[in-house]
Amino acid sequence: MARVVGAGLISALASAALGVDCAYADGPFNFSPFASPPPPPQASSDSPAPAVAAQPGAAAKAEPPRVFDIIKKQEETRQIEFTSKGAEFKAMQAQAETERQKVIYEEQKKLSQQQAQIKSQMARYEDELARKRMQAENEHHRARNQELVKMQEESSIRQEQARRATEEQIQAQRRQTEREKANIERETIRVKAMAEAEGRAHEAKLGEEVNRRMLVERANAEREKWLAAINTTFDHIGGGLRAILTDQNKMVVAVGGVTALAAGIYTTREGARVIWSYVDRILGQPSLIRESSRGKYPWSGLFSRGMSTLSSKTSKASASNNGNGFGDVILNPSLQKRIQQLASATANTKSHQAPFRNMLFYGPPGTGKTMAARELARKSGLDYALMTGGDVAPLGPQAVTKIHQLFDWGKKSKRGLLLFIDEADAFLCERNKTYMSEAQRSALNALLFRTGDQSKDIVLALATNRPGDLDSAVADRIDEVLEFPLPGEDERFKLLKLYLDKYIAKAGARKPGLFSHLFKKQQQKIEIKDLTDDILREAAARTEGFSGREIAKTMASVQAAVYGSENCVLDPILFREVVDYKGAEHQQRRKMAANDE
Repeated sequence: MARVVGAGLISALASAALGVDCAYADGPFNFSPFASPPPPPQASSDSPAPAVAAQPGAAAKAEPPRVFDIIKKQEETRQIEFTSKGAEFKAMQAQAETERQKVIYEEQKKLSQQQAQIKSQMARYEDELARKRMQAENEHHRARNQELVKMQEESSIRQEQARRATEEQIQAQRRQTEREKANIERETIRVKAMAEAEGRAHEAKLGEEVNRRMLVERANAEREKWLAAINTTFDHIGGGLRAILTDQNKMVVAVGGVTALAAGIYTTREGARVIWSYVDRILGQPSLIRESSRGKYPWSGLFSRGMSTLSSKTSKASASNNGNGFGDVILNPSLQKRIQQLASATANTKSHQAPFRNMLFYGPPGTGKTMAARELARKSGLDYALMTGGDVAPLGPQAVTKIHQLFDWGKKSKRGLLLFIDEADAFLCERNKTYMSEAQRSALNALLFRTGDQSKDIVLALATNRPGDLDSAVADRIDEVLEFPLPGEDERFKLLKLYLDKYIAKAGARKPGLFSHLFKKQQQKIEIKDLTDDILREAAARTEGFSGREIAKTMASVQAAVYGSENCVLDPILFREVVDYKGAEHQQRRKMAANDE
């Protein structure tokens, strides 16, 4: 807009300078300030002549001064207008300059703002590029550090593996050296023993020659003496036979006496056999019972009670030594507490003449089910009898009779009987099994018949590794179900200490007896060297998954290894070697069992 106004002003000035007439709509006059004065108006032929024309002499005198004044006034007016126009032009020019400066300022301001904006955008872009570059460098450094850490970890792992391999190789070489040393020592001992035996055999051979000659002479003398006695006896017998043969009455009496003697001996033997079988069937222990705290016959009750009292004292002593109320049975604390509660409840049940509660023990083999049942019977004051389910199937049709005899025999116990059936699933499985024989089904029905009601004489305790295979009717007879899990680390540590004391520390100790030292050779005692509780706890951690029976076998293997050594000393190296071997054997058995499944 300012440019248009400036252009208009410049064109106006140019037209004024060139003398071009311009018409201004806003001015009172229509002439150029720089133009010459207009010519005087001429009278038209049509217009009437002025009034003064009638007086020519007066008009010629008065007209010149008035025209001059008018022209002067017009000139002054033009000058004034020109001055005012110049002032307006200068004002317009100043305003145009101001507008131009303002436009220049606005343009410079916009330009500076654009430049500042461009600079800020460039700065932000450079900052973003720098941040991205730093981030990329950081990511690169982080990835490189991770690779370095990974490489260091792999290097440390390889070094650790190499160290372990070296240690294992050193240990293997050391064990191999020790085994070779032991083999050399055993071979030396064997050769030495053979040499000593050969020397003793040579001496014995020399003495045997002398003794043989003496024995031959003595035998000849004895033979001659016996021949003389035999000849004398046969002479007497021959004389008697001749007397009997020559006398008919003596002959008849002799034949009758011999016949009567033979008949009496045969009759007595067969009668005694029949009577004994009857007594054994009526009073004896049933054939299904493999182990019992009761005597086989009623008259052996006094002896059995004495032995049970002695065994109870021994078990109490071992319990006090081990700090365990269950003697040699090491169980989970919660399970042991539950069995103690059952023992107390069973004892109170017997004293109040209330019916007993039947029990089911299930769990992996070797977890102490039989031992727990024996201790439960001992603590509750009951008699104890053990049978296995595998003994029922071979009886065939006689199984039903044997089952009834077993329960009849159990009812005769004055203290009550805990009947423990091990491997109960062998003949108490589901009756719908196709491979179950008719005799087994009949035996199962007989046991279900005898256990249909709650008994006040017999506590039935079943043990199985497969509780799901039991018949539903058998499961209905069960009142208490106890699970025997594999021993934990604390239980394995206690078992290791128990069997270490039983198989190692007390190995070779002579049992108390009056003549035991006369008939049994004194065994060599085992020396335990540097075998601390920490080593036993380490062994307990390595024997994870072992049952109580496997731990007992492990300690028996340790005993055999000690007896196989030269000096009969148990040290940590030999102990760890046997434990590692048994652990590898346990893992191999588990793999074989998994492959069979």
